[in-house]
Amino acid sequence: MQTTPVQAAGCVLWRRSASGGQLEVCLVHRPKYDDWSHPKGKLKRGEDPLTGALREVAEETGYRAAPGAVLPTVSYYANGRPKQVRYWAAEAVSGGFSPNDEVDRLLWLPPSAARTRLTQPRDRDLVDALLNTLRLA
Repeated sequence: MQTTPVQAAGCVLWRRSASGGQLEVCLVHRPKYDDWSHPKGKLKRGEDPLTGALREVAEETGYRAAPGAVLPTVSYYANGRPKQVRYWAAEAVSGGFSPNDEVDRLLWLPPSAARTRLTQPRDRDLVDALLNTLRLA
């Protein structure tokens, strides 16, 4: 049995809305899993986790992001293997979404709506961690 966790990284991507400046959190829909989640993915061999997180954000959302605070690491089993995902808060600074094979839809939602839309309960804690981080900034 494989005991070494699959290493992955991602971001809780956020921005201020153009109308009113309210905080919005980015969620991506992955048709392969039919789920809503934060942008994330497996690290390439030898890849720095933050570099991988920002690469995954760019690949899945089309946005370039400015990394911020480290958020909690999430561990779980996927396909019978342990998986460890390191997360950062990241502000979207430029770019735009185009559907692709991995991600067919993207939503910018207020934190409460994002928390409700997320498929996995473990991802909801990351929204709370982002809010706590931004309050301290």
